[in-house]
Amino acid sequence: MPRRYWLFKSEPNAYSYDHLVADVVAEWDGVRNFQARNLLKNEIQEGDGVLFYHSNAKPLSIIGTAVVARSGYPDDTAWDPKSDHPDPKSTPENPIWYMVDIKADQRFKDPVTVDEMRAMPALEKMMVLKRGMRLSVQPVTPEEWEAVLRMGGGTP
Repeated sequence: MPRRYWLFKSEPNAYSYDHLVADVVAEWDGVRNFQARNLLKNEIQEGDGVLFYHSNAKPLSIIGTAVVARSGYPDDTAWDPKSDHPDPKSTPENPIWYMVDIKADQRFKDPVTVDEMRAMPALEKMMVLKRGMRLSVQPVTPEEWEAVLRMGGGTP
């Protein structure tokens, strides 16, 4: 299967790109949206590329890239009542939620802001730029991936 590309959103005060760099590999857990869960469970594969997006920040921007280090598996934070996002309906025997592991790849020399992306015709259909798009995990086309990398000074 060819490499695919994704955008993962995170609030930097909850989990930033700096956290990912420090952790080396991190579980992308706590996703509690069924559409995003289905992507994590069935679509996102080891080796896929990730644009790391800081949401609820000023400015909203893509900070860098990451690589999927482990494909989807059950999110055990759902059945941990002490976690930040438990779900008592999810159990080890019948998991509802899934996660992947990611590792930092490259921090952009210049974060790519939403305003810069909106000004780029090649990105006009990018999901993150659509009004009301709140999905925390979303697909990115290869063309969008390459355009964002060029804008951020990253390497393909």
